Amino acid sequence: MKLSIIGLSNSGKTTIFNALTGMDIETTAYPTTNAEPRRCIVKVPDSRLDKLSEIFRPRKTTHATIEYVDYIGLTKGDVEQNRKVFDLIKDVDAIVHVDRAFKDESVVHPLGSVDPLRDAETIELELIFGDLEFVEKRLNRMEQGLKRGKKPDESERKLLLKCKNSLGKEIGLRYVEFNEEEHSAMRPLQFLSTKPEVIVLNVEEKDLNTDHLNDIQSSILKMYPFLTVLTMCGKIEMEIARLSPGDAQLFLDDLGIKETAANKVIHTCYKLLGLISFFTYVGDEVRAWTMTKGQNAQKAAGKVHSDIERGFIRAEVISFDDFISAGSIHVAREKGVLRLEGKGYEVDDGDIINFRFNI
Repeated sequence: MKLSIIGLSNSGKTTIFNALTGMDIETTAYPTTNAEPRRCIVKVPDSRLDKLSEIFRPRKTTHATIEYVDYIGLTKGDVEQNRKVFDLIKDVDAIVHVDRAFKDESVVHPLGSVDPLRDAETIELELIFGDLEFVEKRLNRMEQGLKRGKKPDESERKLLLKCKNSLGKEIGLRYVEFNEEEHSAMRPLQFLSTKPEVIVLNVEEKDLNTDHLNDIQSSILKMYPFLTVLTMCGKIEMEIARLSPGDAQLFLDDLGIKETAANKVIHTCYKLLGLISFFTYVGDEVRAWTMTKGQNAQKAAGKVHSDIERGFIRAEVISFDDFISAGSIHVAREKGVLRLEGKGYEVDDGDIINFRFNI
């Protein structure tokens, strides 16, 4: 899974990036317009995998991973500058949109004042304008092709005109109703305003768990009901990310924070994208794999290796809870909770699977 962190300049994007990744990238009090994208791959925390590792004691324990990408801030009305960001995020799975809700006179706000509702709307509009520019260019190429005698794909043209109509009214495409055929045709076009999105309100420590913050969250969700809103203090979370697990937990308890920002964003994005985890123990490795909820055992096999998917015979499956209750695979087999499933079996979150295959 790849997540891109976006937002206006000086919203605290890099601070949040550091908090989510444990990196120590320098933060600045002024906007940056030229920089290289920053990337970091982090492990997906999963207590179930840790427990399996304790039981099996493998030489290698492999977590699922997430790649975070941080880049320059978006600028209101600057199409060329913003296109650099749009080109980078077209292929990400979801967007983490950092929205500034903290006041700091030493950190200049590009729009002159701190206003989370206005800033959220600004970013959403820039995504819409990015999509509109893309649609208009594509339609223009179709018109130019028609003049040269090349007949355009009429179904795509109708779809683009439908998108243009909504985008021109400043309506993001996630709020437009499309049929299954249209959705399928839209996937390769990589529209920005259809990306799953989490808004992260970057707040001051004193505002954590306050009614004022709840009001801001409610107002944003009223404006954008298809989005998810999280709140966190970037500065504190960046400090927590640098601590040992034990010290971090003490810090969290002291502040009344139930979960680190890093874990909260990952769990939220898994839910948003409809992802689940399954586990394998092969050779001397315990490993977590990520797949879309609703997919079958043969698709899960393909996550491990294409040869296993192609030569799939059966899957030995046991749920994590049943395995912990049994205490071992041998006891689980005796109790009948270790079962054989065919290629059509819908994998559940937490399944432990051993694939039988022949190639």
